[in-house]
Amino acid sequence: MILLRHGQSEFNLHFSATRRDPGIEDPRLTPLGHQQAEAAAEALAEEGVKHIMASPYTRALQTAAPLARRLGVPVHVQPLVRERFAFACDIGSHRDALAEAWPEHDFAHLEAVWWPEREESADSIISRARLFRQEMRERPDWAHTVVVCHWGFILAMTGQSLMNGQWVRVDPMEEGPESVNWHHG
Repeated sequence: MILLRHGQSEFNLHFSATRRDPGIEDPRLTPLGHQQAEAAAEALAEEGVKHIMASPYTRALQTAAPLARRLGVPVHVQPLVRERFAFACDIGSHRDALAEAWPEHDFAHLEAVWWPEREESADSIISRARLFRQEMRERPDWAHTVVVCHWGFILAMTGQSLMNGQWVRVDPMEEGPESVNWHHG
């Protein structure tokens, strides 16, 4: 499978400049983030993608949209691949607001408030990554799946820190990291 980090969000833009939480909840992509999403869609269009999963955060859904459009493949919303809850940007949008903004996606399987109430521990996100890896092992189409997700989730899955719009190939049959360094770039 391919793990694709969402394009640059409004949060990423401000946080990278100040290293302080700008307080933006469920941020949207910046113009650069949209360009990164389009570039990823173009680059991944010839990869035999048959299935797209995305976290319920707006930035991930916006990143998945160009690839889904290009391939004519629906996006499956998968809350397991959400970001590690640690900043204001990790407060998501209510399920009903997402369903209104993205009528082409199915949100019925989400809790109304699908993100945690407090900071998520490192052990929790690593456990979530292991659960997702196990679920993907059981899918016959895992090799043809793009998962649009987040820095912390990708770090928990691979031990690698990716920049916005970058991706990495992951074989779910292989074991993920036992622990990770949570220092953010």
